[in-house]
Amino acid sequence: MKLRPLHDRVIVKRLEEERVSAGGIVIPDSAAEKPSRGKVIAAGPGKVNDEGKVRPLDVKAGDTILFGKWSGTEVKIDGEELLVMKEEDIQAVIEG
Repeated sequence: MKLRPLHDRVIVKRLEEERVSAGGIVIPDSAAEKPSRGKVIAAGPGKVNDEGKVRPLDVKAGDTILFGKWSGTEVKIDGEELLVMKEEDIQAVIEG
């Protein structure tokens, strides 16, 4: 199944964070926080502004992003956990 986000929404797959502390202690899954980094899988066409024109999104499929811990709505598609969020929930694009 394919998802096509509408308007200013994006589909994001969380990227796993480091599971070892700076001191070398392995952090179990039960104690680890949800990652706040992800990869954009798909992006909508953009949001309609007050003049009726579509403003394209600043992110695109393939971008690695930072977002808030509680951003987006979790969905499970074909056994894969994804997030659907608005572009305004994205805090930054990681470049390089």
